[in-house]
Amino acid sequence: MEPVPLTQPHTGPFRREPVQQRSAERLTRILDACAALLDEVGYDGLTTRAVADRASVPIGSVYRFFSNKRAMADALAHRNLELYAQRVTVRIADLAHADWRAAIDVALEEYVAMKRTVPGFTLVDFGVPAQSGDPNHLVADRLAALLAGHVDRPLDDRARRAVLVGVEAADAVLQRAFRADAAGDPELIAEVRTLLHAYLAGTFG
Repeated sequence: MEPVPLTQPHTGPFRREPVQQRSAERLTRILDACAALLDEVGYDGLTTRAVADRASVPIGSVYRFFSNKRAMADALAHRNLELYAQRVTVRIADLAHADWRAAIDVALEEYVAMKRTVPGFTLVDFGVPAQSGDPNHLVADRLAALLAGHVDRPLDDRARRAVLVGVEAADAVLQRAFRADAAGDPELIAEVRTLLHAYLAGTFG
């Protein structure tokens, strides 16, 4: 599957939503610059001035959308989540049969693929490092809805809770997998797949 471009329509935590195409394109450049700089200098080294320079926009354009670098990284995390959900949705729709294990594999594979290829995703996937918030809950809600719809199962509290536990467990092991190997330790990633299949069988099997 070809990667989905990072120039998706923007919705999310902005000071001001872009209305005109020109503003939307400028916002895309800002977030792309933010992502690239995160890979180069990390979150602590990120500054709004550096983002403005990299995006070739006036600093005022950055502040038009974001009050500080935290808000900018939050918006990047929001874009990442939308991109991830889109990629997973497209691939699940292409599955020949209603197979929850195959859908779980898709969710895991797309996360690993984004971790390896999407700028800024290694540091800010769905949430800013060491900050408050519950990005795993957002991810779990999206995945629970996709899984339940795929296997024609009610999206009840049990399904939501099971997927949340699965996401939390997978996140912990995947963090270790990508600390051990920049491309992700393949053996640990395989263990995540086994873990998810075994645990979620009680809910979706």
